[in-house]
Amino acid sequence: MKQGKLTADSRTEQVQIVLPQHANSAKRLFGGMLMEWIDIVAAVVARRHANSEVTTACIDTLQFDAPAMVGETILLVGCITYVGRTSMEVRVDAYSEGLDGSRERVNRAYLVLVAIDGEGNPQEVPGLVPVTDEEREEWKAGERRRALRRQRRAEKY
Repeated sequence: MKQGKLTADSRTEQVQIVLPQHANSAKRLFGGMLMEWIDIVAAVVARRHANSEVTTACIDTLQFDAPAMVGETILLVGCITYVGRTSMEVRVDAYSEGLDGSRERVNRAYLVLVAIDGEGNPQEVPGLVPVTDEEREEWKAGERRRALRRQRRAEKY
């Protein structure tokens, strides 16, 4: 039986400043740059939960809500939302912060990462113990997203 861990045990925050090299000619953050930062945060969350190396299996949802501009601070917040036997779903929210203290969510992403052993084979991960109402709702939504991913995979083959 896998022992359960709390969402708070692996919650991760990362902060970046959007610099000119991170942006396009309109001074907006490149989506690909944000995706890289999101993938790193998700990997840290999953590593902390699994206590092992991980690999990204899929980016399930990546929704851009607003632009982030050069000079803004980007706060990325990641947490485990659902776990299977060897996989973990991680939500990463990205917020832009202005110098005036304003904050706006610019992105929400759901990624699936798999714990791997020293030979690169999938390995079992600890369970997740949702504590708050929000964590329980995310768990239920994670179950639905997992079922949809399996359905899409079955239809593909």
